[in-house]
Amino acid sequence: MDNRFGDVENFLMVAGAGSFAAAAKALRLTPSAVSRSIARLEQRLGVALVRRTTRSLALTREGQAYQDRMIAILGDMYEAENSLRTEGQGPRGLLRINASPSFGMEYLIPILPQFGALHPAVTVDLTLTDDIVDLVEERADIAIRIGPLRDTSLRAKKLGHSRMLLVASPDYLARRGTPATPDDLDAHDCLRFSFRRSVDSWPFRVKGKLVQRPVQGRFFGNSGEVVRQMAVAGAGIARHGRFHVARDLREGRLVEVLAEYNAGDGEDIHALYAAEDRAAARVRAFLDFLDAAMVIGGRSEWL
Repeated sequence: MDNRFGDVENFLMVAGAGSFAAAAKALRLTPSAVSRSIARLEQRLGVALVRRTTRSLALTREGQAYQDRMIAILGDMYEAENSLRTEGQGPRGLLRINASPSFGMEYLIPILPQFGALHPAVTVDLTLTDDIVDLVEERADIAIRIGPLRDTSLRAKKLGHSRMLLVASPDYLARRGTPATPDDLDAHDCLRFSFRRSVDSWPFRVKGKLVQRPVQGRFFGNSGEVVRQMAVAGAGIARHGRFHVARDLREGRLVEVLAEYNAGDGEDIHALYAAEDRAAARVRAFLDFLDAAMVIGGRSEWL
C-alpha cells in the first residue's frame, strides 16, 4: 500500500508551518524525510507544490489550490467519520439544503423551526438560488427541483405537482383591463424571465388545440420570486406554478386570468439526493418531515 494519505498530511503540515524543519519537528520526522515525501507527492501530481529557496519556503499557485482543496476534503472526511460514530444517537450533524427562492421562501423557511425543534442535534444550511447546482460541487445533501429532472444519477422523492397559470394584481387589471382572450395580451405587459432557458411564448388551449402565443412586455426578472413580486406590485401579467402564488391568490394579492384558456401543463416538484446520502439519519429525517409537511401545508392548493 502506498503512503498517499501520509504525503498529503505532510504537505499540509509543511504549508501550515512554513518550513520543512518546523513541519518535521511537529511530525516527529527528519527534514529530509519530509522533503522526500513532498517530492514524491509532486511527482505523482506532475506539478510543483512548493517553491524552495535557501532561506524561505512558499507555495506555488498550484500548491495553494491543492492545499485549499485538501483542507476541504479532509474536513468532509472528519465530519463523515464523526457523523457515522454518532449515527446511532439519532439525526445529527450539518444538513445542507438547496432550493429555488420561490419554494424555499414559501415552504421551507416557515417549517424549519418545527424541524429544528424535532431534531435539535441537526444544523441546517439552506441556500436559495434559481441556478441548477451540482450537489457534489456544492456539497449539498438535498436539492428541491421544480420541473423536469436532468440528473439521473440522483434519487428523487416526488413532493407534488403544480399547475401553471396566469396571474395579475387587481390593481394592474383595474388600470389596464382584464384580457378576455390570449390575443388581448398584445395590449399588456407580460412579465418574463431573463435567464437563458426562458422562452418568449406561453401555451394556451384554444378551441381544443394547444397553441404557443408570443408575449412581450417591458419588465424582466432573473428569478421566479422576482417576477412574482413584480406581479404583486402591479407591473404586469405573470405565468407561475400555482405552488408559488397559492398564498397570493388566497389573500387577494393576485387573481387568475384567462383560466378558460389554461393549457393544463404543470411542473413536478422533487427532492433530490445522492443514493448513499439516504442512509444518513439527518437526510432521512428531513425527507420524511418534508413530505408530511407538504401534505399538511396545502399541497392540494398546487393543482
